[in-house]
Amino acid sequence: MPLRLDGWLARIEARHPRGSAGIELGLERVAAVKLHLGQHESCPVILVGGTNGKGSTCAMLERILLAAGYRVGLYTSPHLLHYNERVRIDGVAASDASLCGAFERVEHARGEVALTYFEFGTLAAWEVFAAAATDVVILEVGLGGRLDATNIYEPACTVVTGVDLDHMEFLGADREAIGREKAGIFRARVAAICGDARPPQSLLDHAARVGAGLQVMGRDFGYQRQEQQWLYWGPAPGAGGILRRGGLAFPALRGERQLANAACALAALDALHRELPVAMKDIRRGLGEVELAGRFQVLPGRPPIVLDVAHNPQAARVLASNLGDQGFHRNTWAVFGMLADKDVEGVIDALGERVTHWLPCTLDGRRAASADFLSTRLESRGMKVAARFATPAAALAYAQENAGEDDRILAFGSFLTVAAALQALGRPA
Repeated sequence: MPLRLDGWLARIEARHPRGSAGIELGLERVAAVKLHLGQHESCPVILVGGTNGKGSTCAMLERILLAAGYRVGLYTSPHLLHYNERVRIDGVAASDASLCGAFERVEHARGEVALTYFEFGTLAAWEVFAAAATDVVILEVGLGGRLDATNIYEPACTVVTGVDLDHMEFLGADREAIGREKAGIFRARVAAICGDARPPQSLLDHAARVGAGLQVMGRDFGYQRQEQQWLYWGPAPGAGGILRRGGLAFPALRGERQLANAACALAALDALHRELPVAMKDIRRGLGEVELAGRFQVLPGRPPIVLDVAHNPQAARVLASNLGDQGFHRNTWAVFGMLADKDVEGVIDALGERVTHWLPCTLDGRRAASADFLSTRLESRGMKVAARFATPAAALAYAQENAGEDDRILAFGSFLTVAAALQALGRPA
């Protein structure tokens, strides 16, 4: 009897050498299976990496290209509620049947090659895209870049949204080491968009060494915020000189940082203008329609609920800034769940001035930090812990019961925290 999707996912997870959350970087295994599958790049590939902002940048690229009439494949990770969210065709999550068929083909092709959970999923996503005859494929890098499974595909354009400290046990202890790993997606004579206005020297050096067409935020392209609008500037496609696109409405994704992500998306599209031309109307429509759950997602009501997957200090600082721009709220009740291998103290410090009532909770999974551990870290930083909870759902229920109409509720710290909040609220991803 053919396996259903949940059966395939359970099988892949069980075979993973270090469990579904484990990581085993390297390209030899996945490249060998790609060859056995006969996979090849028959349409432009946009490869998007970076510490934060890559999911938003991918979503903007997808919506603009869809507005322009292209058939778009998008691969992202992790998912919030359902695995299908990772693989999208024309803005719609892949069906169980298409994923099961792809998993079966990968299983047949791998032979004795052991694949990680992410490697298996990456190869399967490509199978879905090939079957759908996409015009363009957008791949979000899972971890780092140089040794990430997505890096087996040859891109027509690469993007590194920014470089900051995260996954240091795998990528290195500082921005220079991490920048070197993220720059590993760059290719000779291929546009390389860097959304970090102060990129590590290692990234600049690697781009020069391989001969990538590097464009750096603030030097080669950028944006200016204007009253109720913004302006993008960058190299004029094919003509030389500087192109300016003014009078742009703010992206539908909230927060100041989204202007930088939008600028990266426009720089990438300008670099691909010959293969994938888009018009101004496509850009305006795409930025106006883009949606992405868990990225400063505000659910209206009294009190409002803010969902954000921020799980490292840089993302937490952006979240703090966005909360500060939101207007007056008497209290902020924070449903706070994180993984133990993250910089918990750095995230707490970034949000300390924005949160009045901390509600630490324990997430599912062996990597989760316990509510007791989070409470200890919070109290050591002088934060007020209202109560501690066994689950995010319990913490959210407490917040809803105790928050006033002039307060707000924040659920953040991990994809798992946001996913649990969405489930408790009965909302889709």
